[in-house]
Amino acid sequence: MGVAIAPTLTGIPSRRSWELTVAMGDGVPPADDELRGLDEAALVEACLTGRHGAFDLIVERHRRSVYQVCYRFVNNHEDASDLSQEVFLRAYRGLKAFKGQSALGTWLYRISVNLCLNRVTSKRPVNEPLDEQQFVDTRSEAPHDQLLRQERSALVRAAVERLPKKQRAALVLRVFQDLSHQEISETLGISVGAVKANVFHALQNLKKMLGQAKD
Repeated sequence: MGVAIAPTLTGIPSRRSWELTVAMGDGVPPADDELRGLDEAALVEACLTGRHGAFDLIVERHRRSVYQVCYRFVNNHEDASDLSQEVFLRAYRGLKAFKGQSALGTWLYRISVNLCLNRVTSKRPVNEPLDEQQFVDTRSEAPHDQLLRQERSALVRAAVERLPKKQRAALVLRVFQDLSHQEISETLGISVGAVKANVFHALQNLKKMLGQAKD
């Protein structure tokens, strides 16, 4: 495979050294126009035949969504960055096992969720606000409104952390990643009915926990 050997994923800092990482920016030749025109099935095939730059392009297309999923489980940027690298490392190693029965993005979501749910750590999440730092323009926001929004976000993140694993995974994929029930079913390996039930119970539990937090 045409994958660069580097100490970190470019643009995503990490404290760890990796046996193999995928370069995603500076110093890596951009994917050629022919590669960029390939659909996902053809791009996977290009990776498996050793086409230079093919896996880099997979990372380029999916790194944002993978990072967001990881962040929703660990709630801090450093751990989410480390997990994102591990997701793509596992994807690279396991690409031969990808059968194309689901979308490549769905397969990467599955790796991400399984990795996050199975992560065992004694480190307390930092709870850095992804939304505030990356997606919200606060320049015209009054200090009082900004404080209230940050407090609400912190309460929601804390409540999501307390959900059972299956509920948390279904909620993250449905609410934050906007996946369909069918896509979540394929990602988690459960029925559509089970997905709907987990999302419903997750929302009910969140409502209950947030209501108690106001008391």
